[in-house]
Order: sequence, then structure tokens, then C-alpha cells
Amino acid sequence: MIPIFREHPLRRTVAAELHARIYEPLRAPERVSHLAVMSDGPGNGRDLEHLKRLLAHYARPIPETVDQHYAANLGPMRMRWERHTEFVTYTFSQQGVFDRPFVAPVLHQLPADWLRDLPGDVIGAVSLAVEDCAAPERDYDQLTALFDGNAVIGSEVVGGAARAWSDLRIDADGFFRILIRDCSMSENQAGRLAKRFLDINAYRALALLGFPLAREVSPVLTDADRRLALVASRMTTGRTPDAPTFESDLLAELTSLAAEIEAISARTTYRFDASRAYYGMVLQRLEQLRQQRIEGLQTFTEFLDSRLAPAIATCESTQHRQTDLAERAARLTSLLRARVEVSLQEQNRRVLESMDRRAQLQLRLQETVEGLSVIAIGYYGVGLVGYALKAMERAGLPIDASLGMGIALPLVVGFAWLGLRRVKKRLAGAD
Repeated sequence: MIPIFREHPLRRTVAAELHARIYEPLRAPERVSHLAVMSDGPGNGRDLEHLKRLLAHYARPIPETVDQHYAANLGPMRMRWERHTEFVTYTFSQQGVFDRPFVAPVLHQLPADWLRDLPGDVIGAVSLAVEDCAAPERDYDQLTALFDGNAVIGSEVVGGAARAWSDLRIDADGFFRILIRDCSMSENQAGRLAKRFLDINAYRALALLGFPLAREVSPVLTDADRRLALVASRMTTGRTPDAPTFESDLLAELTSLAAEIEAISARTTYRFDASRAYYGMVLQRLEQLRQQRIEGLQTFTEFLDSRLAPAIATCESTQHRQTDLAERAARLTSLLRARVEVSLQEQNRRVLESMDRRAQLQLRLQETVEGLSVIAIGYYGVGLVGYALKAMERAGLPIDASLGMGIALPLVVGFAWLGLRRVKKRLAGAD
């Protein structure tokens, strides 16, 4: 039926998100195998093709499209597939009485080649067993024997409706083992509880991915901090006589250092932010367990938080360090650029002063040349006049050539001076 109102284009998408992480009801006795596999993202389709390959192996219908989750009955077991941001999960559950909860996990029933060809690396693997409260109680020694003699942690969960134990270690099959004793849970409660434990394991592993990265880049940041302090110290010494390009060399070194810090930040920022987000989800799932202490055992919250909190704090500290280094490098770069600009302006001022002195000198030389030019023109002009007067005197005219040349001298020099002055004014007007 078509709604009688106009819907927002994302209304149904956000409504479906409420059910995107739904759980599978469980009824004791039941065993669960869970895999969290790192994914390249939904764009390449490899995860979906691998899911369809499994469905085809068990002759199950192949869906045309799959959203964020998919469930199917494979015959001997039930399967649920979920797509997350960075990983996909496969959960396989099987009902049936068991004596040894962690021997031959449900996952061993899957095709070996399908498991071998998983399109990604497994970041989390859990073997979980839900036993009925009617099963014989185990003392601490029997519990530790189930977990290969390792120290066991545990607590009452769901407000006392169940008990859960684990050693949170990887066993010989590559699984974390979790045992749940169902005393009074409904099937839905058991399903939600199992999913919370599976989520805790996957999110815990992803939260800790940032810790090795933090330890890897920490020495690099320490070296960058030392080099940055050295550059700052050298900046206070000023220019040295034997280093004409002192500021330029410092700026090149500082720019290179800032680029290195930025490269580290680009490499780690997403992982550290993701670690913090996953850690928050782990704490949320632990709170939802509603734990009560079993005398003599650490609760899951106590154990995980004592390990996770320092690791996440290290990631946050490393991220703050690289942010602080980037800001310091940026400030020093700005200061050094200002210093270089001041130095360049001072050089330009000296160059302009030198050019001004040369211009004044050239002006004086030009004025001197102009004076000499007037004298030279006057000399040659008076000479020409003299030639003319001598010729007329020899022709018999009553002219004294020497007197005429003396009279013509100031006139010729005056005309030469006026002519050069007019030419100079005309050129000045053209400029």
C-alpha cells in the first residue's frame, strides 16, 4: 500500500537501521562459532560473493540483494551474516547436547576450502557454548580444565539469570572460549547475551588495533619532538656569518619535519579515532551484561577495562602528541616565514638604497656630461663661426675675425645650453 503522505527519502533506511544488528534466539544446550573478518568495504562485493558461495554449497536460495545482514538455515546449523564498517561477521549456531563444549566447534563442519578462501583476515574468532542449568555444576578446577588450565574470569549476568566464564585467550583451534550457563533466561535473552559477548570480542580486538600502531610511531614522534626543539633553539641564535642562507635552510628543514608529522597523522588518525569508538562500544556492551560478582573471580568488566583502558589511553596520548607537534611545527613555520620576510624586506631596502645612490651618482655624472657637452658644442660652434669670419675678413670685408669670435662665444654657448635644456625637458615630458 502506498503511503498517503510524502516520505523523506531516507526514512525507511534509518528505520531499517533499528533492526540491522538483530540477534538470533538461542536455547540451551547450544553451541556457537563466530568469525569477524576484516573487509575491504562493501564496494568490491567479495564478502557478498563469499556468502553466496556458502549458500550454494548447502543448496540454499541465493538472494538477489543483501543489505547489512542476512540469516539462513543451512540444515545442520543456522547462519547469520552481518556487514559492519570495517569487517563482516559470520555466526554459526547448532543445538544439541554436548559433553565437552569446546571440542570440535561448529565451524569445523563448514567446507575447509570456503574457510581457507575467506576474503579477508580474521580479527576475531569465538567458540561459545550455552549449557542448561540442569547440567552438573563444575568446580573451579573443572572450569580451568575446560580452558586449558588458564586463569578463568566470570560473573553472573542478565541480573543473575545466567553465569558466564572465559579465559579470553586464543586456544589451539584459534578461538576465544566462552561458556554460558543458562539458569532462567528466555530464548531472546540468551540470544541477546550471546550477541553481546560476540560484539565485545570483535570490538575489543578492533579497539586494540591502534595500540601497536601507537607503539610503532611513538619513537618517530619522539625524534620529531627532539628535531623540532633543535630547530626552535637554532632560531634563537640568529644568522651566523658563515651561513648566508641560515633562515632558508631552517625553513626547508622545518617544512620537511612538518610534512613527516602530517604523514604520521594521516596514517594514524583514523585508526586512533576508531579505537576510541570501539572502546566506547565495548564499555556499552559490558554495561548491558548486568554483571554480578562471582566470589573469587574477576568480572569481565574488571578484566577488560584493566587491559583496554591503558591501551586506549596510549592511543589517545599518541594522537595528542602528534597533534601538538603539528601545531608547534606550524607555529615555528609561521614565525620563521615572518623572519625570512623581514630579512628579505631588509635586503630589498638595502638594494633600493644602493640603487638610489647609484641613481644620484648617475645624475651628477649626467649633469657633468651635460656641462662638458655645452662646452664641446660651444667650442665647435665658435670654431665654425671663426672659419666663416676669417673667410669674410680675407675677402676684404671690414671684419675683425678674432673680435667676432669673442662676441659669438657667449651666444653659441648660450644657444647650446638652451638647446640641451629643451631636449632634456622634452625627454622628461615623454617619460
